[in-house]
Amino acid sequence: MAPSLSSAIGSRSIAWRLTLLLTLLLTIAAAGTVVAALSYGQTAATRAFDRLLTGAALQIAERISVVEGETVVDIPLSAFGLLSLASEDRIFYRIIGPDGATLTGDESFPLPDAKGDAPLLYDTAFSGEAVRAIRMRRFLAERAVRGPITVIVAQTLRARSELANEIVARAVIGVIIAGGVTLALALLAMHLALSPLRRIERAILARDPKDLTPFSTSTPREVEALVAAINRFMARLDKRVGAMQDFVADAAHQMRTPITALRAQTELAMEEDDPRKLKTLQRRIRDRALGVSRLTDQLLSHALVTHRADSVTLEQIDLRRVAVEAEREARRTGGAEGIELDLPADPVMVTGDAFSLREAARNLITNALAHGKPPVVLRVSTTTGGKALIAAHDQGAGMNPDQLQRIGQRFARDASNPQSAGLGLAIVAEVAEFHQGSIQTTSGSNGGFEVGIVVPLAAAPAATSGKGDAA
Repeated sequence: MAPSLSSAIGSRSIAWRLTLLLTLLLTIAAAGTVVAALSYGQTAATRAFDRLLTGAALQIAERISVVEGETVVDIPLSAFGLLSLASEDRIFYRIIGPDGATLTGDESFPLPDAKGDAPLLYDTAFSGEAVRAIRMRRFLAERAVRGPITVIVAQTLRARSELANEIVARAVIGVIIAGGVTLALALLAMHLALSPLRRIERAILARDPKDLTPFSTSTPREVEALVAAINRFMARLDKRVGAMQDFVADAAHQMRTPITALRAQTELAMEEDDPRKLKTLQRRIRDRALGVSRLTDQLLSHALVTHRADSVTLEQIDLRRVAVEAEREARRTGGAEGIELDLPADPVMVTGDAFSLREAARNLITNALAHGKPPVVLRVSTTTGGKALIAAHDQGAGMNPDQLQRIGQRFARDASNPQSAGLGLAIVAEVAEFHQGSIQTTSGSNGGFEVGIVVPLAAAPAATSGKGDAA
């Protein structure tokens, strides 16, 4: 299928589109000017020659008199001299007496249909040509002759058409010249106006691909928003690239250490003959293998959460459902049999990404099971200030001040637990930041420790009004 006009125009440059629009506008303006010039030319030519007709008829009417009881018409040469200025036109006249008889002129020249005594200009056809005529009446009140004398003077339309065409031709020439000059000046102005965009293009192309720092260049106010948007994008990209580089470096380092330890213990186990020591080494190998497995799983989970923070579309989610799915997934992966749920009766709606929130809840459960004491309760509630809380509560002693200060940092693992990956609460912190929330920790007065995230509640949908149901 051929591409549509809008898509074809959209793929063109701004200069091309502006040139096309300017050409279209100038064409429309030129067409309108030509139509207006044609109308004005016809009107001006008609008015000019109508004045000549009126003057000729007045001169003829003034020279009509009554001599010895008879109507005498003395047509002055000056009357036709005015009309003879249009050398290619033919002139007709007819003078009718009070009794309706033609005194002189062309008897067959048609009269207008309109009645009345006021001077009347009208169009008709005579002798095979279109003509413009004037009917004028003069009243005689002599003893022998009494009544209206009708004077009709007519002229063909050749000179009128020539004058109108000349006016239109001059207008068209003026419009073409003015349009060409206007288009040239508009293209020059457009070239100068678009120079900041070309300057931005050159500045971007001249940059090193690794340079993501914001750039500054003198631009008009209209382009400042574009430069600001580019700089914001580059800042986000720089932040993401930096975070990815740091994460890859840290992950490589964190993976290397347990794998090296796992390899060393495996080699020791291969050389050990004492069953008791071999059993101890096997237990250590298992713990290290579980740690590597958990670290790998959380590295992938962290990378996926980071990616979704920039790409996923947020939707309204009930945190109770997130908690149920996280608890179910934790039970399916094993080691989470002692989990309890504390959910409110009413929905707790937030705007967010269900996968990311579920990963955060699952890591809260895993962290409580790994570092706390059972029973572990995953609870959902609302707090003051229009916030929602999803948290894991256990009966352990909680974190010490140093751990609280480093909460949410990557690879802040418990050295005494080889299975700890040090990424669980880092994932929780990133999900909280993604949802414009924060990590919250609480130590109970009766013992126990709680870690959760607080996120804003979803805005309540607008109430819709309608007609009530019939009783």
